[in-house]
Amino acid sequence: MPHQSLGFLMHDATRLIRRRFEAKANELGLTTAQWRLLVYLKREGPLPQARLAELLEIEPISVSRLVDRMEEADWVLRQPDPKDRRVKLIHPSAKARNAFEEAREIADEIYEKALAGLTDETVEQVMATLRHIINNLSEESSSSVSEAQDE
Repeated sequence: MPHQSLGFLMHDATRLIRRRFEAKANELGLTTAQWRLLVYLKREGPLPQARLAELLEIEPISVSRLVDRMEEADWVLRQPDPKDRRVKLIHPSAKARNAFEEAREIADEIYEKALAGLTDETVEQVMATLRHIINNLSEESSSSVSEAQDE
């Protein structure tokens, strides 16, 4: 059955986790696009709009409008780049930083529900298996696999 393949199972699990998280993030007053932008700022630090457009895989004009709305709602701040005054860096606001704490709690609740009924040992095995899959499919591993197959 195709729905029982690894790809379908991983996709369905990810989709359900994302859907639950997005529903809760909306309660914080954030759209999915806004939340994704804030996550990139949290991971990468302040970023220029052009880089955010690349990361979000949307047009620069769309990012500009998104940042405009987020700035009006006090989620982000635009500040000059100290290295290049022509560039504005997008920073998360205090409101956004506080929302990350709430989001962490939301994520923890969702993960707890997702893993309910599994032993700590099983959870660790699942995590180790997923890390192994990711490592197998990473660029470094992929090039090693193709080199080994060429021999």
